[in-house]
Amino acid sequence: MENVDSSQKMNVFADVSLRGSANSTAICPVLSVQPTRALVDEKCQIVVRNLPPKEQVTLHSLHRSEDKDYWEAFGYYISDENGTVTVMEDASKGGTYVGVEPMGLLWSLRPVPGSRHGLRLRKRDVLSPMVVNISVYKGHTNQGFSEKDALATVVTERWYLTPGVQRVDIGDRGVKGTLFIPPGPGPFPAVLDMWGAVGGLVEYRAALLASHGFVALALEYLGADKERTSDVETGYFKTAYKLLQTHPQVCADRVAVLGLCFGTSVTLTLAAYSKVVQPRCCVCISGSHVHPVNKPLIEVFQVMMQNMTKARIDENNHVVWRDVILPIPTEPDLKVDVGRIKCPMLIVIGQDDQNWATVESTEDIEQMMERAGNRHLLTVLSYPDAGHLIEPPYTPHVRFSNFITQHNMEKVLMLWGGQTKPHAHAQEDSWEKILLFLQKHLYQDLPPAAKL
Repeated sequence: MENVDSSQKMNVFADVSLRGSANSTAICPVLSVQPTRALVDEKCQIVVRNLPPKEQVTLHSLHRSEDKDYWEAFGYYISDENGTVTVMEDASKGGTYVGVEPMGLLWSLRPVPGSRHGLRLRKRDVLSPMVVNISVYKGHTNQGFSEKDALATVVTERWYLTPGVQRVDIGDRGVKGTLFIPPGPGPFPAVLDMWGAVGGLVEYRAALLASHGFVALALEYLGADKERTSDVETGYFKTAYKLLQTHPQVCADRVAVLGLCFGTSVTLTLAAYSKVVQPRCCVCISGSHVHPVNKPLIEVFQVMMQNMTKARIDENNHVVWRDVILPIPTEPDLKVDVGRIKCPMLIVIGQDDQNWATVESTEDIEQMMERAGNRHLLTVLSYPDAGHLIEPPYTPHVRFSNFITQHNMEKVLMLWGGQTKPHAHAQEDSWEKILLFLQKHLYQDLPPAAKL
């Protein structure tokens, strides 16, 4: 069991100036970032002072990933008559983002020129922060930042874990995953968190959920080990749910299930058919009801393989999967009977999803639930020009990235879709509404002792 050091405060103010003029009487620019330590979904305020009036400057962010790749973003600004740039209020005139974008230096991060192809930025070690250097440079520039002297630099930390959250490795009853428990006496509402076909153990969303007051179990169910995938069937997910539900820090009647991509297929299957899994509510991101997960996963993938001939490769050699489940089947046994679902459900989709036919799937889900009389349980968030990978706020958008297919373990460049600015908006807006949805259905009418 591990705790984030409670001494790592989240509200630190940085006010840094560097490299003043050789003239000791010159006024040095001052760069302020507040807070410098924060959760990844918190906004920060960036201000540059003591510039000459109407001075052109470039604000630049730089992050070194755990894979040792460098990511950067930058915006062009002009100081006001007082020699100040306020990112929360002033528009970027160019760079990796334009307009008034308080968090543009994060959501527009991209690999620096010359980086490896097909990168995606994901945090593996949630016990350490994402460190981002924010710098200000003279003039408007788009390259060679490492060779230039910054006017000022501030080092910031972006955390997925708030101080006091416990991280617990899970290996009971054959279930593999990581449990995150909020600080405080509890018990708390809980969320079973499942990612998609990328596989492996992905902790950062569950860690962030725990930072907002939910016990969260990041569940591993796919990986590079084919034998393990062959062994995983519906019972595995039921066991994981019961393990979470019966934890002493969990309110047993206030458990939600959240899934992205293939995790949505699992979520819908459990909510519709399971007598063991009775979630208080469900959140489904970028997924479909096609291909119920009512058999061992290896058999589900074998059924999916029958339509893989519909996959195509675009002019950039990116693999496009969205046609694989089109047209949406009419045969009842080829999709989850969502008309059986009895709990509130939130669906989040991007209208430029090139990986899966989520728009068409959602339309069919709505029609099925309308006919069944449970459409009132469904809320849909649909975002124009957003892609498949709708993640927590300010996660850099990638339109494509390297991907290992589950059916043949082949490395491809998968097209996810989305345009950077609207995708960033979708991530920020949907995360806020996901948290509100979970708080409404899991915390409402909860006894005071268990509330945040």
